[in-house]
Amino acid sequence: MNHDEWMRLALKEAEKALALDEVPVGALIVKDGEIIAKAHNLRETAQVATAHAELLAIEKACKKLKSWRLEGCILVVTLEPCAMCTGATLLSRVDGIVFGAYDPKGGCMGTVTDLTTLKAFNHQPWVIGGVLENECAQCLTDFFKNKRKAPTLP
Repeated sequence: MNHDEWMRLALKEAEKALALDEVPVGALIVKDGEIIAKAHNLRETAQVATAHAELLAIEKACKKLKSWRLEGCILVVTLEPCAMCTGATLLSRVDGIVFGAYDPKGGCMGTVTDLTTLKAFNHQPWVIGGVLENECAQCLTDFFKNKRKAPTLP
C-alpha cells in the first residue's frame, strides 16, 4: 500500500471518532506492510486528556509487539501530532510518521515547531506531511463548523 491508501484507512478511524462526537482524528501503526494497531480520539468519551488517537494506537502496538520499542513501524495519522504525541513517537522509536492535515495551533512536526529534528533527542524519525491533506483538513473543518452551529442549552 502507498501512503494515500494508509491515510484513507486512518480517515475511517477518524469517522469513528466523529460518530462519538470526538475531534475526528484517526491513527494507524503499520509494520511490514500490515496494520498492527488502529485508534481514534477518545478524549471526550473517556474524559482523559491523553486519549489522543496517536497515543492509543502506540499503546495498542506496544502491547501487540510486547515491546515499548516500535522500530520498523510507521505511524499514519490524519492530523499533525501535538507535542505530547510527537514525544510519544520519539519515545516509542517509530521509524516514521505520515500525517494528513497540518495543525497551525499545535502541530509539532514542522508547523508550530519541529520536535522530530532536535538533535538533543536520541531518535529522529522521518516525517511526511500533507498526505490527503484536503480530505483530512475538511473532516476537521466540518466537525468544528458543526460544533459552532450547535445550539447551546439554557
